[in-house]
Amino acid sequence: MDTYDYVVVGGGSAGCVLANRLSADPSVRVALLEAGGKDDWIWFHIPVGYLFAIGNPRADWCFQTEPDPGLNGRTLKYPRGKVLGGSSAINAMLYLRGQRQDYDGWRRMGLDGWGWDDVFPVFKRHEDHFRGKSPTHGAGGEWRVDAPRMRWEILDAFADAAEECGIPKVADFNGGDNEGSAYFQVNQKNGRRWSSARGFLKPALDRPNLTVITGALADRVLFEGTRAVGVAYRRDGREERIGARREVVLSAGAVASPAILERSGVGDPARLAEIGVTPIANLPGVDENLQDHLQLRTIFRVEGARTLNTDYPNLLKRAWMGLEYALFRRGPLAMAPSQFGVFTRSAPEFETPNVEFHIQPLSLDRFGEPMHPFAAFTVSVCNLRPTSRGSIHARSKDPADAPAIRPNYLSTDEDRRVAVQSIRLARRIVEAPALARFRPEAHLPDARLETDAELEKAAGDIGTTIFHPVGTAKMGTDADPLAVVDARLRVRGVSGLRVVDASVMPTIVSGNTNSPTIMIADKGAEMILADAMTG
Repeated sequence: MDTYDYVVVGGGSAGCVLANRLSADPSVRVALLEAGGKDDWIWFHIPVGYLFAIGNPRADWCFQTEPDPGLNGRTLKYPRGKVLGGSSAINAMLYLRGQRQDYDGWRRMGLDGWGWDDVFPVFKRHEDHFRGKSPTHGAGGEWRVDAPRMRWEILDAFADAAEECGIPKVADFNGGDNEGSAYFQVNQKNGRRWSSARGFLKPALDRPNLTVITGALADRVLFEGTRAVGVAYRRDGREERIGARREVVLSAGAVASPAILERSGVGDPARLAEIGVTPIANLPGVDENLQDHLQLRTIFRVEGARTLNTDYPNLLKRAWMGLEYALFRRGPLAMAPSQFGVFTRSAPEFETPNVEFHIQPLSLDRFGEPMHPFAAFTVSVCNLRPTSRGSIHARSKDPADAPAIRPNYLSTDEDRRVAVQSIRLARRIVEAPALARFRPEAHLPDARLETDAELEKAAGDIGTTIFHPVGTAKMGTDADPLAVVDARLRVRGVSGLRVVDASVMPTIVSGNTNSPTIMIADKGAEMILADAMTG
């Protein structure tokens, strides 16, 4: 089998960064394995393409959760990108770092090097911000951040309504304190999606020491004793193997990376026995500690407001949307799924904002289905720091078998309480004077639902993933029985193996997770290279 210095498994948000950084040294050979294909489809590049990519097996693994008791027995679609760039090729493109307290909390867990003051310079160094270099933002890096290219009157009115409810307008969510309301900044450049593949991988593709293999479905890590020495993967219906002289780096995401560990013999021995795998390392935390942001998509009918619900069915307006994008790279085709955001507290007991609103000038039952035939907007709200914990486990030794995903949403008293508070807060903002001229009327959940018990059930009925799974191979110290990797992202109990993606987050960050994942990859690559230098 061909042998490289580093084998990176997963060419998504993290893997593209790792491939770029590790191959920057021409003396080392790097291989990047991606189970999906190339990002050569138009809808990977036009921002509104997420509507066509999510749920499409060309672009999405089309995972599905198990029936969830917290969602009144419902199952959810669980999109994950199936292409170079991974979920950054189909996601919402929102640039958010989280809060200072998130990372300082990791440091208080004993994870040295992961506090806000440690990660803030990493965010800045790979950033290319539309406002240029400043104390808060970087310029000239690979990760482009642009301003949104469209505004909506209904969203501006929502900002005014939020201000009437005590939530200030701010210019930026990314200085460490994200409280307030603003239009989201986006990972786009001149109206086109800026994925991790476009930003980090494509500039490195001409390097002779970097090999990218697509259509390579990772099966398991190969070990000699407890040292990782390569990867077995499936391609074109047959098993192939690739060797790693220095390290294997799993960057397949919070759904796939831990399942690869289990198929490789790293995990809870009892679970490994269920799928017929011989244990190599006893790590009961593998595929546990799943955290996700559950969004409650409250919907309000309006009158006299322009929304995409009413624009899109009009053939002339739809034609103008295409022409406007073709000529100016502006308009609805340049829109992220959510345009306007609010970070605030659902109750005074919380020290920092604990909920995030994604406001959309449209409404539909779920992505992939038609918009409603009436003017409406969506006020989606999620609990930023859920206390519920779920799991994702390999069903068998077959890498083609989708894992069993059990998010366990709304399984704690606190999460159910925050859900009720969130729906009430959404209603309170919408009822503020600034929105009165649009005569908003609750469509979902029904305005007649008012008691805690009724709103709790409603949360289970309308809650859905916002596509932020993390934590299934958590960082932790020796004292943490569920820790899978240490603070340098090395898998415990073995050598030559790391996990570098969203699965290592010990607790979820207070905002969208893609850019924090890219930060983790950039920092992880720095650690890998530094450890190679020290032997």
